[in-house]
Amino acid sequence: MAKRGKRYRSLLEKYDPKAEYSPAEACRIVSEHLASARFPETVLASFRLGIDPKKTDQSVRGTVVLPNGTGKQVRVLVLTKEPSLEAEAKEAGADMVGFAEFIEKIKAGWLDFDVIVASPEAMPEVGKLGKILGSRGLMPSPKAGTVTKEVGITVRELKAGRVEFKTDKGANIHVPIGKTAFGPEKLFENLLALAEELVKARPHTVKGTYIRSAHLSPAMGPSVKVSVSELASALRERGVRI
Repeated sequence: MAKRGKRYRSLLEKYDPKAEYSPAEACRIVSEHLASARFPETVLASFRLGIDPKKTDQSVRGTVVLPNGTGKQVRVLVLTKEPSLEAEAKEAGADMVGFAEFIEKIKAGWLDFDVIVASPEAMPEVGKLGKILGSRGLMPSPKAGTVTKEVGITVRELKAGRVEFKTDKGANIHVPIGKTAFGPEKLFENLLALAEELVKARPHTVKGTYIRSAHLSPAMGPSVKVSVSELASALRERGVRI
């Protein structure tokens, strides 16, 4: 195990790394005690799920609009050939809208955007950019809701703080839920919104415990273990059962 630095070790002294905390308390610890950088750190929520990632019918993927956003300005590129959708995207606040000129720019190595929204008729050409976009996680897809005719709604949601979640090969999910500067209340609201959508995305074939563990961590600090039972209680108050 790599030796931790003095700053990191000092953060571990501000809470019990082996203990489980309620979701609200975990948000408070991360926001008030573990923020140590000179900039507002991104807060990451991590979940380990009781699924078999090798089974395609147990993959978990979805999106959630965080009620308090992510704290990041998202640059949205909309690719479409339809004039009506171009106008809709611009009205919704898309940073860049067009088609052929942006396809050529991407082929040349231009990637000054965070997410692409593409209308269906644009996908035959966008699909040819798979080697460039796919490895960077920028390829639009129907499952992520970024291949759609409803470009206006999608752009507004992305600007408001919509994020995607999906399981990795280890059955884990890692999602940014805001910044340490948000404060515990806003982080708590975002965490519950994510957990609710995660529960709704549970595959029908999954049996037994679905959420096995949950952690919160600032980008530059250690993680805080969240009590899954107390997370379940908080979700039940929202009418959601794990």
